[in-house]
Amino acid sequence: MIPSAEELARYTLERQHPITRTWVDDARRLAILTEEHAALDILLAEDLGIAVQRTDRLAPGKPPEAMLNRWVPVCDDLHAMFSMRFENLNPARPFVDATPMSRSPKSSDLPALAAAALEHYGVHDPLYLRLWTADATIAGTAPDRRFLAAPISQLRATDVPPGLALRPAKAVDHYDQARDAYAAVDADHPHHAEEATIQDREDLQEAAGEGLLFDVTVHDEWAGYAAAIIKPDDALGLPAYVVRELVLAPHHRGHGYGPHLSTLLAQSLPDPTRILIGTIHESNQGARSAALTAGRQDIGGWLQLPL
Repeated sequence: MIPSAEELARYTLERQHPITRTWVDDARRLAILTEEHAALDILLAEDLGIAVQRTDRLAPGKPPEAMLNRWVPVCDDLHAMFSMRFENLNPARPFVDATPMSRSPKSSDLPALAAAALEHYGVHDPLYLRLWTADATIAGTAPDRRFLAAPISQLRATDVPPGLALRPAKAVDHYDQARDAYAAVDADHPHHAEEATIQDREDLQEAAGEGLLFDVTVHDEWAGYAAAIIKPDDALGLPAYVVRELVLAPHHRGHGYGPHLSTLLAQSLPDPTRILIGTIHESNQGARSAALTAGRQDIGGWLQLPL
């Protein structure tokens, strides 16, 4: 039997990093998580029509029932909600997610979790099982994206170098330059393309429409983009601004500006009571170091269990 949205929310809340429970009242966060689980996890477990649509788009020819979420007893004291996912909606990159759980996973749980994932979703030939934990790692897993966050009020209290600033952008006028900036990093670090990609132009335009897209400038010259979005389902139940983009043009790298982008974004966002949160792949050491230096904290993340 599938738990209620509130039951899933309580499981999720108990697994969060302790520091985050000092940032936001549990009752408020529980309400956000309950809404998220109802709108995503339970809906995808019960709505066969959505499963048919997802199958037609991502796995044609496979049974739609194999796209439904499942609440599975993994072992005596561990239940998990498994769901079928595809990296960036790429049919060639299937994986199974098991984020909602009755408790945090341990290394000893991994064989049973892998067996359950393959039992229910093996028809999709998933590449790995994705787990979420507030811990740094679990023996036997590979790194994935980590959540780095801090209250905006804390991030604002840092000085930035003279001449470095953000200005509101009403349109995505420098998208080609931003794309070239990613390409330049990819050329120097071939693995970077698997860790970070530029947001779609439409996503950045959406941020601009909400007043959450900013040009990074150095002495009034365009130097990059900073963007955020209010997107609760990617914020661990926190009332947050989610970082959508932080990018610097190549000729403005190497000057120590990176850590200050989080500070500038926090100073520019309108609601100082929110949390600034974003995911960074653990292997993307440059972006991770910049976020940590700015004062954002690693509050948990996903891990991959190869299948």
